[in-house]
Amino acid sequence: MMPGRLRPLALLPLLLVVGLLVTSLLLGGCQRVAPLPLRLTNITGHMPALDFRLIDDHGKPVTGADYRGKVVLLYFGYTHCPDVCPLTLAHLHVVLQRLGPLADGARILFVSVDPARDTPAILHAYVNAFDPRAVGLTGTPGEIEALVKRYRGSFSREPGTADGNYEVSHSSAIYLFDREGNARVLATPSDSQDDLVHDLKLLLGAGAAS
Repeated sequence: MMPGRLRPLALLPLLLVVGLLVTSLLLGGCQRVAPLPLRLTNITGHMPALDFRLIDDHGKPVTGADYRGKVVLLYFGYTHCPDVCPLTLAHLHVVLQRLGPLADGARILFVSVDPARDTPAILHAYVNAFDPRAVGLTGTPGEIEALVKRYRGSFSREPGTADGNYEVSHSSAIYLFDREGNARVLATPSDSQDDLVHDLKLLLGAGAAS
């Protein structure tokens, strides 16, 4: 027998230990966020967690961590939006109404892509006209741009008219985050209320799902 060389049988205990460690690590990774039978686009693990530093519609600094414990519906828009923004907020209001008391565990975060015009006071009046569980958020242009890019959205200011008015083109995705701030669902304003209600019930009932 050559000195210093392990026989194949002598390697088995070591291989078993390594195998068990690898298996436990793989299973642990799979169990970080509980799988849910979602109907809409499942973005679990494909989008970053809810994280920002902005100003809410009461003029108070807030962060993503302030909304831990709530299921968050994040939407980018602006108060002068002529069509998609009011339609989307009205759509989400009906969805939350259909949830009944469960809706108290959810918040709509409406982030303005027009911080030059959307002051906290203007945002407060606007979002509360749709739903009392909606919160308007604003910040510096750099903060807003960074947050939109974080979730792979986009926006751009269109040329102004003679009276100084202008529109802002923006993506219209609705991002759903669970109570721990994990991105879970990507929705659109054209998605059915039934599907949104279904997925929100799962997120609200799942509690801390990570």
